[in-house]
Amino acid sequence: MNFHVDINAVVALIAGILILLQPGLLNYVVAIYLIIVGITGLTGFTGFK
Repeated sequence: MNFHVDINAVVALIAGILILLQPGLLNYVVAIYLIIVGITGLTGFTGFK
């Protein structure tokens, strides 16, 4: 059985949950999300198999 986890989808889900729970963290969550997505995009790392 193959199971693939896309790291960008997981980061987006966690960021969305954090924003819903703590709206005051919006700036930090968005900044961290953009940094992670940028790093994964530059390195070509998309997830685990």
